[in-house]
Amino acid sequence: MALRDHEPIVLEDFGGLWARGDAESCPSDHFIVADNIQYLHSGLETRDALDKWQTVAVPLTRVKRIYNYVMQTGQSLLVLVDNGRLWHCIGPDVQHLILVIPDMDDFGFVAINGRAYITPFTSYYDTHGFKYQLGIKDEYVYVYKGDGVTARKAAGFPPTGTPLVAELSSEDGKTDTGMHVLAVVYETDTGFLTGLGPEAFAELEFDGVHKIHVSNVTIPDAEHALYAKKRHIVSTKWIPEYNGDQKGYQFFFVPNATLDNITDTEITFEFFDADLLSDASHLLDNMSEIPSGVNLNTYHSRMVVVGEFGITETLEGLPPGILDNRSIARVSAAGEPEAFSKVDGILITPLDGNPLTNVQEFRDVLYLFKRTRTYAYSDNNDEPVTWQEEVVDQGVGAPVHGIGTVLDSGGVNVDFLLIADWSGLMLFNGTYARPELSWKIEDFWLSLDRFEFQRIQLVNDSISKKIWMTLPIPFQPVVLHADYGDGLDAKNIHWSKWIFDVDITSACLIESKKLILGAFDPPTVTPLIVSPPVSDVGGIYYINPLKAILTGGSRHDSYYDRGPLEIPPQPPSSTGSIERKIPDPTIKTGLFGE
Repeated sequence: MALRDHEPIVLEDFGGLWARGDAESCPSDHFIVADNIQYLHSGLETRDALDKWQTVAVPLTRVKRIYNYVMQTGQSLLVLVDNGRLWHCIGPDVQHLILVIPDMDDFGFVAINGRAYITPFTSYYDTHGFKYQLGIKDEYVYVYKGDGVTARKAAGFPPTGTPLVAELSSEDGKTDTGMHVLAVVYETDTGFLTGLGPEAFAELEFDGVHKIHVSNVTIPDAEHALYAKKRHIVSTKWIPEYNGDQKGYQFFFVPNATLDNITDTEITFEFFDADLLSDASHLLDNMSEIPSGVNLNTYHSRMVVVGEFGITETLEGLPPGILDNRSIARVSAAGEPEAFSKVDGILITPLDGNPLTNVQEFRDVLYLFKRTRTYAYSDNNDEPVTWQEEVVDQGVGAPVHGIGTVLDSGGVNVDFLLIADWSGLMLFNGTYARPELSWKIEDFWLSLDRFEFQRIQLVNDSISKKIWMTLPIPFQPVVLHADYGDGLDAKNIHWSKWIFDVDITSACLIESKKLILGAFDPPTVTPLIVSPPVSDVGGIYYINPLKAILTGGSRHDSYYDRGPLEIPPQPPSSTGSIERKIPDPTIKTGLFGE
């Protein structure tokens, strides 16, 4: 019904969802309801359909977390389902079960050189009932080569068994003279170099005129044989006054002293001390197992692990009574993602009782995050333990999945990071920009359960300039969507809620702009559903713009509501009402004001 003497409100632009203050505060070009819509230039339309991604006979269900895993041969998915089962999905029609850890509620992941490094973690509660996340006790970082073979623990143990034997060969050769100590190092199928072994090294007085013959070289046992592919001989230089301390000297890799055949037990070689150039001493301090954390990332060709549970050794600088390494970040050697020194590869953030939650490289700086803290470290070309800490912010941080991934890669998008802080969605460019990107929907954001923020996962399509974000319970049927085509700032960003008939637990992008969503169960809060649910056990889905509208429960109605209007006084006999335009769900495009 038209209203007498009422001038129509013409909207040229659509500002998106407004959830700040009461309904009367909503600007005329914003909506107090913006459900299942996506934005066009000066318009909007119903969101695209939800469609099943897998085509295998028995697709995965009850999905907890999905990551895009970029292999050297292409893109794929790592998918965690209930009961701690981790799958590798190569396209919609191939899947491999690669890891089972019953206590794994979630996992962190980073791809390095085509391999997947995986850290299992779970949630704990402190004495006040507050929820936090740490790596699982007595669990470790795993490595998976993308070949369908079960993931194994990263790193590896040194050779064990009977003592190594070294003696002068009967063959003439050129060496230096004097006492030398020799040992063996395993090289794994991922290039990791283990510690030195076996427990008893070999000792030999070189005579300078004969080659060196080493025998009784350990053949890897069944466990080691899973990953040990080569064995290298290492040696000290001449020790003038040998005191019997086999590990108290510098070791080097002996040139041309590698056993490529895993069944060989002896080798003969010669070298001068001047030929010993590649240092192996640091291997004595490397960890054989890498304790699990909540997050993995890279910095200057190093792998970084944060959020560790158990103390595996006494760390200098920790006060008495600390029962876990929640404030510890471990940093690998450069170019060796599995080589973590127990002595030099450690960063200790302030011990405030809060665990580290995330890690990200940005503009050549390593940033470590707690829930409400941000710290920065810079590589000084020395060991990580010497890197200086800078406090960036003591009120803003990031949850375990709360740094937005960009397209099908990591979190850096040219010149900024997107971070889901307790106070709002933040833009970080070295400092946190205010106001928050979520300023327009502040009331909704502040209604989210702070201690369920581990469920938030951010995806940034920087080509289409769109953001998607999964939400904590009880909002898991909702994916928060933002369009920043008009500008990535609090004023120009456009928000809406995409509501589904399953609990959305995870999100990622593949093929640059295909949005993949993981779902666990029917929704914990029942939205307005116009069709049967797509699944009663969750699964892997994608947003399909080509799927027919409202088929198979793939789409909801879309709604938008501009909020209260100022209405001129009407005659007492008038009983008319204002009808706010709701687009017909069978018509994809619905411009406000048509």
